[in-house]
Amino acid sequence: MSSIDQSLPDEITSVAADEDERLSKDVIFELLKNRRRREVLAYLLEADETVTLGELAEQIAAWENDTSVNALNSDQRKRVYVALYQTHLPKMDDAGIVEYDQDRGLISLADNADLLMMYLDTDSHRQDRWDRWYAGLSVTGATLLGAALLGVPLLSAIPILAISGVVIAAFLCLSAAHVVQNRHQERNVDGKLSRID
Repeated sequence: MSSIDQSLPDEITSVAADEDERLSKDVIFELLKNRRRREVLAYLLEADETVTLGELAEQIAAWENDTSVNALNSDQRKRVYVALYQTHLPKMDDAGIVEYDQDRGLISLADNADLLMMYLDTDSHRQDRWDRWYAGLSVTGATLLGAALLGVPLLSAIPILAISGVVIAAFLCLSAAHVVQNRHQERNVDGKLSRID
């Protein structure tokens, strides 16, 4: 007898019948509480295409066993393959997170996947790196002003006030771009959150 829980919570089972594609937080966290399901999402996000159950199971088994895909033995592959096939992928498919063709063994991200991605901390998920832009602009501005003060040819011919004005204008432009990007991201997140009950 298998020790794998094959039952589907009522919240997940009922999602398939819900036409406006809304997920409750309970369903989202039920899906994300399992490491293998999080790894499925991370792999599919990185692959950005339809994958086979075999390649997905192999990669997850490799991550779990801290080894390469080539170094896996058949028991390690089979244990992950069976759990994905019987339990995890059907649950994710019922919730509209993945599209799982069980007969052909094909898996891809579905429409509701973006509702879970914002809860994941993956390297492939786009990160906010504005700190690098601000640091780069600070170093560039300080270098330009320092070079002008030290009398570096070309820069010493430009008034310090003009160089300072250009640096300040560059910071204003960068800050404006940051504000626009943040507002766009807020609307995107608000749109996703409106699909969560």
